[in-house]
Amino acid sequence: MADADSARSVSALLNGIAQRVYYGNTEITEELLKNELYAELSQDEFHALHEKMRALLKSIASADMDQAQLEAFLTAQTRKQGGVSVEQAAALSRFWKAHRVRVRESLLSQSRWEPGLRSLKWRVDLHTSASRGQVSNSPVALVELELGRTGENSEFVCLEFDEQKVNLVLKKMAELQESINSIVHHS
Repeated sequence: MADADSARSVSALLNGIAQRVYYGNTEITEELLKNELYAELSQDEFHALHEKMRALLKSIASADMDQAQLEAFLTAQTRKQGGVSVEQAAALSRFWKAHRVRVRESLLSQSRWEPGLRSLKWRVDLHTSASRGQVSNSPVALVELELGRTGENSEFVCLEFDEQKVNLVLKKMAELQESINSIVHHS
């Protein structure tokens, strides 16, 4: 029964760490986890356990480990001096199996620039007449950008480019591509 309680406590600790670090629940604190799960441990002992589990979870999440990688990683951790117990490794494995997708989505959303580009629409119009009766057959590119933050309504930006401005944008994009290529090929 003590092993079952220990496994539940480790699982609950991992869930608490994930709630705080990956899911943004600021109500979950280290002090709350200690009081609810490990009241019998001293503050220093609990802090060491908390930091160990947080660091292991961070390593697993940053590498986005699959089951084979996770098994190898946890086996190495159980054999390492000051590593994790077999019960803790099993709890980490169960936790990662259940939460991998959600943790990955959280990490991706935290790493995105905001606001993001949701969509881009464009078309080319031909102006056939201008003001004061002058005739003009110049093409104009119209670009509509939909920008937005997660969970918020979109904002729209409309741009109009004449042929000269389109050429300038294409030139700047070519320069950007050259810069990227020079960095990639020199690395």
